[in-house]
Amino acid sequence: MMNTGTLYKDFQQRFKLFASKRPDLVENTLSNIFTMRLIGNKTHGDMAEIGIAEFIHQFMYDFDSRHVGKDLFRAKEHEEDIVITNELTKEEIPVSLKAYGDGPLQLSTDKDAKMFPKLCEYGDAITDREVIKDIFKSEAFQPLDSVNVMPLIYREKKGECNIMVFDFDKMKRQTSKILLVDKGYKYDEELRQIVPGKGRTHPIYMFIDKEGKYICEVRYGGAAANALQRGFWTHTQNAFTYFDSLTNGWISYEHNLTLVQLFRLALNSTENGHKSANIILQTDIDNLKQKTR
Repeated sequence: MMNTGTLYKDFQQRFKLFASKRPDLVENTLSNIFTMRLIGNKTHGDMAEIGIAEFIHQFMYDFDSRHVGKDLFRAKEHEEDIVITNELTKEEIPVSLKAYGDGPLQLSTDKDAKMFPKLCEYGDAITDREVIKDIFKSEAFQPLDSVNVMPLIYREKKGECNIMVFDFDKMKRQTSKILLVDKGYKYDEELRQIVPGKGRTHPIYMFIDKEGKYICEVRYGGAAANALQRGFWTHTQNAFTYFDSLTNGWISYEHNLTLVQLFRLALNSTENGHKSANIILQTDIDNLKQKTR
């Protein structure tokens, strides 16, 4: 049996192929998901979980997917929001869905706060490639081998979105140095060194490639840090070359105001009404499916 990382990469390639053949379906679902921002700034994240799971279930014939559910999710060891099943092999792939604006992106919460203390053992500047390889093999960084993240990234002002998957393997191959950026400091890519800078309230360790470019970072994981100040992060704009686009680039999306009205009515109608609506919606999806065969 292949590990989940290999299985997830296979799924990614299948998704990219599907998106290249039917970009209209991907655009339709993502438009509906990001329309949820009209209801609430965080609503689209929850809707992305059930929407993408259903997209895979309805349209990707060799795969199925189910939403894990928040209560079950909180009790689980991993960070998945959905589980994708390869219908041919019956192997399962746990995947974490992220719906973020184009910018900072959390890839792992590092809930046991092991990564930052591990890096502290090696000082402020880690430049030996063999040491860096050992760090990635350490217990503290082992969870990254099983982190399958599917980020749905949006540029709201431009009406653009992209499903961008971070390439952990490339990150490990290309990391040339790991530098401590303490509070009150920042990394200058032109100078390729740490310089005084405002804004940072917690220290981070920044991963840099041989060209001096930013790849990712491990944020401070102590007791004083909140969810946004800890864990394994990257930046979609600054580390764009370390992502693979499953949508084959940025795609335009439009808000679906009719969907908002549908939610208004659904929340005030009965289950019998929902059953009738489900029949109509499934018929519409079945018509879309006919075009995929």
